[in-house]
Amino acid sequence: MIDVHNVTIDCAQPYELATFWSSATGWEIHPGDGKEDDEVLLQGAFDLLFIRVPDGKSVKNRIHLDVTGTDGTTRDQEVERLLGLGATIHDDRREPTGVGWVTMLDPEGNEFCVCRAEYERARQHLPE
Repeated sequence: MIDVHNVTIDCAQPYELATFWSSATGWEIHPGDGKEDDEVLLQGAFDLLFIRVPDGKSVKNRIHLDVTGTDGTTRDQEVERLLGLGATIHDDRREPTGVGWVTMLDPEGNEFCVCRAEYERARQHLPE
């Protein structure tokens, strides 16, 4: 058996990207990490480690985060909030029935999906 220690994200600007994800999740950047560091740790439900690498992103992520709202926010409200933080929409898979998700890009182009939370699906009585 293993424990997953961190989920690591290669990037050009670790502190800036960690700041975006901190704003998105409400998680805290490790107090010892700063703007000039090559590694910045975001501590939350699990840890995200942002590491500076010299090469840029060139293809689709092989691993991505699926995120949902909390505290009663809807998928659509979260999409709007994340757009305000600097994310962009890459692929909108929402359907008129309410099912679906939105694939977004963080400020460095890493894909993540915004899905409906369990409470939203239950409230609408719709399948995912």
